[in-house]
Amino acid sequence: MTYLPPTLRPPTRAEIRDLAEQYHMTLSDEEIEDFHDLAAEKIQYCQRIDELSDRTMERPAARRDPGYRATGEEDPKNAVITICSVESDDEGLLSGYDVGIKDNIAVAGVELTAGSTVLAGYTPAYDAAVVENVLAEGGTVTAKTNMSEMAVSGSGEMSAFGPVLNPYDDEYLSGGSSSGSAVAVATGLVDVALGTDQAGSLRTPASWSGCVGFKPTHGLVSFRGIAPLGFSYDHVGPMARTVEDAARALQAIAGTDPKDPRQGAVEVGDYLNAVDTDIDGIKIGVVTEAFEFDGGEAAVNDGVRDAVDELERLGASAEEVSIPWHVDGFYVWLAVENEETAVMFDAEGTGYFAGGHYDTDYAAAFGKARRAQADEFAPTVKLKCILGQYVKQRYYGRYHGKASNLRPALREAYDEQLEEYDVLVMPTTPMTAFKLEEDIGRKEAVNRAQGKRGRTRNTMPFDMTGHPSISVPCGRDEDGLPIGLMLVGSHFDEETVIEVADAFERATEWTDRRY
Repeated sequence: MTYLPPTLRPPTRAEIRDLAEQYHMTLSDEEIEDFHDLAAEKIQYCQRIDELSDRTMERPAARRDPGYRATGEEDPKNAVITICSVESDDEGLLSGYDVGIKDNIAVAGVELTAGSTVLAGYTPAYDAAVVENVLAEGGTVTAKTNMSEMAVSGSGEMSAFGPVLNPYDDEYLSGGSSSGSAVAVATGLVDVALGTDQAGSLRTPASWSGCVGFKPTHGLVSFRGIAPLGFSYDHVGPMARTVEDAARALQAIAGTDPKDPRQGAVEVGDYLNAVDTDIDGIKIGVVTEAFEFDGGEAAVNDGVRDAVDELERLGASAEEVSIPWHVDGFYVWLAVENEETAVMFDAEGTGYFAGGHYDTDYAAAFGKARRAQADEFAPTVKLKCILGQYVKQRYYGRYHGKASNLRPALREAYDEQLEEYDVLVMPTTPMTAFKLEEDIGRKEAVNRAQGKRGRTRNTMPFDMTGHPSISVPCGRDEDGLPIGLMLVGSHFDEETVIEVADAFERATEWTDRRY
């Protein structure tokens, strides 16, 4: 799709009346006539803006094969939407690495679908910042990975391109919304992958699919060029089979980007140097509330507590800590995210009132497509828009505003414990993967995808607070499905999180290399 500047015309008299009614104004015929003439005069500023160029970024120079839809033979787990080849002549940390890119992340010249038929056919002109960094460090992009539609679902089954199957059992799901990135890594289709995380979308599939998923501190990695849900909680990070490769990928993509409004002062660490160190003397806080959610599975709790015992054998000390705010972090997330997602859709997927780069090509593609094809959205997307907009309009933004005011208290509750402990630990998700079900009803599909049985109760709070957290495999349940251990650290202290995760991984058998 190529989008040209629209034909500029002023609003008609009927449109002026309709627009005024949206603002609860009742205009007289005389007022409508005056505003019609005034609008026709004032709107001419748009013509001058169209004449000016905002194409300030260089066109990508990498060699690019836009690729093709993956076949079932090539990709039996349905982890990939597009098999492609984008490579550069640069050398660096990712030289020799095949990299999967979640399909809501822009790769210039390669279709971006965000897991939806609504966006199918849209091809970005520019790379996302993380793709720029991957190519600058010698990586080759070989796949755009499958994902839950528009990144608002988390079971792994709500993609327009079909469910992503669990690497360990085709009768189970992968988790989402970064479903394909997790499975492509776990099955060896790619060496490392990038996923996004606004509620646990990176860490949940890592837990369920048996790989490493690393959500860095909010703002450490630029989100520019990625379809957003909310500026204050958008995260992008690496997924890999090992902590070392996740650290390597994070080193490649972290850093300041003046074009991303999410970033303030960015503190980039030496992440690879944190690998292969001992953890003698590390203090661990085991968050009691994280093991007590309804629907949690005993096998998961036992597996994570066994992992804590292993960390103690490696020289760490562990104590139970109570953080009552952890329970309410889920509700804070819901109040913020529901309304912000609806507003982001209204803003054509680019947002308003922030600095940085605005992707006008994406806005045009998304805006046109959603008006023509909104009925094709998954029920998860439809409900998010309807409920978010209703609560915003009916209650005048009260719940978003109040939850936003509560976020500092939520963050402080974790920070107080992180002054005493080096990391906090808990299950990534309270349960293992959901079973793939045929022909489930709409309500059940939405409930499975959006938090049934507390699936994201442990991940959601840290998207609100921005703390770095990593999921590493730590066991299997009685059906052989992976269990994830989540480690949470202080802001911009990714190194300590890596040290503990890597030490555990090196001492245990849970990193599966069978593929």
